[in-house]
Amino acid sequence: MHKLLFVLLAVLVTTHASARAYGNHDPKRLLTVSETPAGKKYGFDGAYLDQMLNDLSAHAKSYPPQFDTPEDKQRAIRDVRTLSGMLDILIKVPAPDPEFLFRAAYVNSMGHNLDIPGAADKADAIFLKLLAAKPSDPRGNFAYGAFLAGAGKSREALPYLEKALSAGVADAAYAIGMTHLALGEKERALKSFEDYKRRNPKDAKVDTLIEGIRSGKIEVKRDPG
Repeated sequence: MHKLLFVLLAVLVTTHASARAYGNHDPKRLLTVSETPAGKKYGFDGAYLDQMLNDLSAHAKSYPPQFDTPEDKQRAIRDVRTLSGMLDILIKVPAPDPEFLFRAAYVNSMGHNLDIPGAADKADAIFLKLLAAKPSDPRGNFAYGAFLAGAGKSREALPYLEKALSAGVADAAYAIGMTHLALGEKERALKSFEDYKRRNPKDAKVDTLIEGIRSGKIEVKRDPG
């Protein structure tokens, strides 16, 4: 893994740590029980799952994860492990719901950023299963490409990120720029960052990267990726 490359790049554009403390969640709330004329009906609270994922994403969607306290990080690790196990049950069926596949893959990609053993392999396998079912899915291609880039597989990441960009995922241009930069391909990185700037003119953080590349201040060891 070549996470260090992305740590160095992240430092250049990070303006502050996590914007909020990681919340206290109760994964047991995901399992719902309701009374019906036929008896008890068991369900899964997808809205609460997404609430948990949004909070986790604010802290662990990229490496290094950002938490206010070590206790917050440990609580997030426990939540990721619990969610991964619960989602395993939902996706280990003959025709899993692509929405659950995406969430399971994303949970494990964050587990990789949290250094949970085995999370990277699980994320990779689930992303591939999702894209086998929905090869043109913009969100799936973007998330898988970002995961591969963060795992040091830069060359493998680019086709997925480019596919997501072609499907209209504007943030993919930024991820492509970061990936080219990690590969030492500064001209391609600059082109991608400028493309991202055109798509997101109000995002000031990319200006730091563009200026750093043009001035020669950004020097990153080439990742053979």
